[in-house]
Amino acid sequence: MKAERYTFSDGYGISRVLNGCWQLSLGHSLNGPLDFDDVKKAFYQLRERGFTTFDCADIYTGAEEFIGEFIAELKKDPSFKEEEIQIHTKYVPDIEYLSKVDYDFTRSIIERSISRLNKTYLDVVQFHWWDYEVDGMVRTAKYLQRLKEEGLIRHVSVTNFDTDHLKMLVDAGVEITSCQAQYSFFDRRVEKRLQSYCKENDIPLICYGTLAGGFLSERYLGKKQEEISPETRSQVKYMQVIEDSLGWEGYQGLLKMLKEIADGHGVAVSQVATRFILQQEAVAAAVIGIRNSRHVEDNAKIFSFELDENEMGKLREYIDTFPILPGEPFELERTIGSKYRNIMHMNINEEEQS
Repeated sequence: MKAERYTFSDGYGISRVLNGCWQLSLGHSLNGPLDFDDVKKAFYQLRERGFTTFDCADIYTGAEEFIGEFIAELKKDPSFKEEEIQIHTKYVPDIEYLSKVDYDFTRSIIERSISRLNKTYLDVVQFHWWDYEVDGMVRTAKYLQRLKEEGLIRHVSVTNFDTDHLKMLVDAGVEITSCQAQYSFFDRRVEKRLQSYCKENDIPLICYGTLAGGFLSERYLGKKQEEISPETRSQVKYMQVIEDSLGWEGYQGLLKMLKEIADGHGVAVSQVATRFILQQEAVAAAVIGIRNSRHVEDNAKIFSFELDENEMGKLREYIDTFPILPGEPFELERTIGSKYRNIMHMNINEEEQS
């Protein structure tokens, strides 16, 4: 089964499931190092199945370099063309450095990502700004726009922006290709305002957290909360999200419903959860983490079926009985004193940005 594709208005195309590479970053796993030979094997298998789009970031320590090794291997084949693989990286200045960001610094980080990734340009740069109270957000986005005009970047996008601040960039004339936001059964903050704004302004959503760090899986069906030990830093975060949305009992009820629907299609709970998000308005794609070759076939099955109106309605009716997390997307993560902010790492590149 080949991956579905999404084509943007300018003709740029991506796979509707992006290969998420945050799990490759140093220190992400709480259960020891990954088998990177197996991860590389997965990359080749994904490419064969049309999963040609990779999501990474300058702050995912080691991820850009690892993808760069993969690109270098592909380039050994003279028939390989750079546009066959799409790389979406991020530009995330440390929170302590925001007031010092200028054009030269921004260019140096983009050039560093190009070098790490073994590219001649960056397909998509997703811009993140930790603190809206610090001046420079619009100015920095315009630096990226300038680098696009200079040919170092093909598309400028954003990640973890709320509606008002995304609108500020658009109103300032920054051409935003896409908006990456957390969106799942547990985190539906995008549905308050951001989703409709993106639809009205032709800014497709690229969603992460769709599987809530792996919690949307059969393996957790019937489990008690006290039996669960987080395996990654992502799961630490998503346990908080579950607690503040459906709660553990509501989560277990959702898993039962997803399992029933999944069995009817001959697929897994995770595939139904992903399909649900992919069938939402304004959603172009979802980011699914890849850390071994065992899950390649699982990802391919996402495109073997569609949820019908009855299934979508049943799931929507269930989750609508539970609260949506407070605020706009990533607002809790920005709020000083919030438990969500307390687990954020906001100074990843401290040595390089000092």
